[in-house]
Amino acid sequence: MRKAFIVLSFIFALLGVVFVILPMGTLGLLPVGLSLVFGGLAYTKSQANDRSVPKYLLIAGGILLVAVIVRVMMPDEVAKDTELEQHKIESKQEDLKDLEELEAQ
Repeated sequence: MRKAFIVLSFIFALLGVVFVILPMGTLGLLPVGLSLVFGGLAYTKSQANDRSVPKYLLIAGGILLVAVIVRVMMPDEVAKDTELEQHKIESKQEDLKDLEELEAQ
């Protein structure tokens, strides 16, 4: 049973890494939480001398949890391109001038 918990914790930790990298928002908490749960279960089922792998999985899960929380707290803002807006305005003014010249002829 311990090995199954370790494998499940490892799989959910890998999914957590993928969800942290991709912009999934709070959805990344699900695999990270499951990784922590299964890692904790594997840690409790292990003997005192066999707790190194579950310990590292719990550490990795904690780091991923912090990464998900930090990622959620960072604002997703796109910088406004003022040059493009200015170019659009200038282009519109030039087009209006061209149309006025065509009407005048």
